[in-house]
Amino acid sequence: MSYFNYKLRLIFLTILFLSVYSCDEQEFIEEVPLDFFSPENSYQTITNFESALTDLYARVRNIHYGGNNQNYFAHFLATDVAKHARGDANRFGDYDVWLVPTNGMVEFHWDNWYKVIANANTIISRLPDSELTDDQKVAIEAEAKFFRALSFRYLVYLYGGVPLLLDEVSSPKTNFSRATKIEVLNQIIEDAQVAADQLPDISEVVDGKVSNLVAHHLLAETYISLENYDRAVAELSIVIEDPNTSLMTDRFGSKANENPIDEYLDLGEGDVYWDLFQQGNQNRSSGNKEALWVAQMEIDVPGGFLESSGGSRNNLERWAGPVPWLTFQDPDGNEGSLGFGQSNYNSGGRGVSFMMNTDFYLNDLWEDDWNSDIRNASHNIIRDFVYTNPESVWFDSSAVKYPSPTWINQNWRWYPYPSKITTAHDHPDALFENKDLGTLKTTAGSTYRDMYYLRLAETYLLRAEAYLRQGDLVNAANDINMLRERSNATLISESDVTLDYILDERARELVYEEQRRITLHRTGTLVDRVRKYNDLNGDEIKDHHELWPIPFDEIEANKDAVLEQNPGYN
Repeated sequence: MSYFNYKLRLIFLTILFLSVYSCDEQEFIEEVPLDFFSPENSYQTITNFESALTDLYARVRNIHYGGNNQNYFAHFLATDVAKHARGDANRFGDYDVWLVPTNGMVEFHWDNWYKVIANANTIISRLPDSELTDDQKVAIEAEAKFFRALSFRYLVYLYGGVPLLLDEVSSPKTNFSRATKIEVLNQIIEDAQVAADQLPDISEVVDGKVSNLVAHHLLAETYISLENYDRAVAELSIVIEDPNTSLMTDRFGSKANENPIDEYLDLGEGDVYWDLFQQGNQNRSSGNKEALWVAQMEIDVPGGFLESSGGSRNNLERWAGPVPWLTFQDPDGNEGSLGFGQSNYNSGGRGVSFMMNTDFYLNDLWEDDWNSDIRNASHNIIRDFVYTNPESVWFDSSAVKYPSPTWINQNWRWYPYPSKITTAHDHPDALFENKDLGTLKTTAGSTYRDMYYLRLAETYLLRAEAYLRQGDLVNAANDINMLRERSNATLISESDVTLDYILDERARELVYEEQRRITLHRTGTLVDRVRKYNDLNGDEIKDHHELWPIPFDEIEANKDAVLEQNPGYN
């Protein structure tokens, strides 16, 4: 059920209940209930408000990582870097099938971001009458406004101008109208500025909480959309120049001294880019000064999101990992694999081949630095599968060198993938079918680590974009080279800097981290880059797919005003 429909029905039932069962005494109607929770008594103490803010964090985490269908991977699928692996219309395999006003994926993102907005509005509206001190009210308001700004950020880039819901909904409303895109962007600026001014410094927040620097990054991104490039550079420079942030350039964390990391793949001396994605290394408490905001994932802890027995949350491993472990023949036509995924990079955990990278990401992006850019090293992009069945004469041989006949009709069975999707050798003990063999149960598929919402590498690339749009190609190249130098890639000159090059570098650095679709919508490049780089979706994507349709249920429920549909959609 859509947010607006749900809210209207809830309010209608409440009014109906009161009209039938109320008495004549107005004082009775206005009493604040004391023996059950209601808005009147749930938003009084600092504990009440902190609980409400925790719910916002949980909702945002759930939108990104909460399930096992295309809703949670929509911003990777059907872009320039990833596509539905099996090549049919399922799982965002066809724009004309999925981007229609009645599609559940389209409604999922609309509904869930508006639920975050609605809850943030309730927090903000309840502050004046609460028991909080003035300082507490300022702090809570800043955090709630950050989440409201973040939600409008997703909505405006997906749908364009959307209704600006800025107050708690306390009465039926069926006459919403769309604000313009500029009006929504300006609202993001207004809210994010409050957050940037009032949120604590990054050195003062616990892991997982937003700081003022995350708000400055959001401000800058929005200023780019408003073509205020000078202000964008200034905001991003605040983040980059903060003494508590820096790119990680030396090995660190839980596996800094581990070499090799896999029985099949020799890491050599390792690299710090690989360290960024090892279990336990994402938060600042691990020494990671590059992390700006991290989604917290704890195992078997109430509210921790992950379970040692498996589950459907944070299923990046399941979706982006190939499935060579199941009925994968050796060159003689015999079973070449054990029949179980393994907790190593060879099998990539227990993938099911739902989402694969495009050839553009796997090959074109690395042509100039194939053997030098560490992000393309064999431990960061796994490019071979080794037969795992000891009964096969091809055991321990390369499936790339000695191909499987399974690939002839099912080329989705195995494909290269970024190793950051999995937590090799770090699956919980309860998920092993056989710990000695490293084989995993059918319930495996989660990525068992914290996940980046934002790290400083993205801030550098966003500032490079702002510099480019400002006409300062020298500084744009310098920011890009900060990442390329760390990765041992060839440094670029100012003449190399274009928006396409920056988007390419974002793909190399941030694949399966940044919500790629949002970046492409924001920069107005989605359609062109899908046509150019995605062999599955490139032929059917249309110009109007630069925006998603407004969900049909929202238009239908809004009976007292016209909620206009985006062009190109019925």
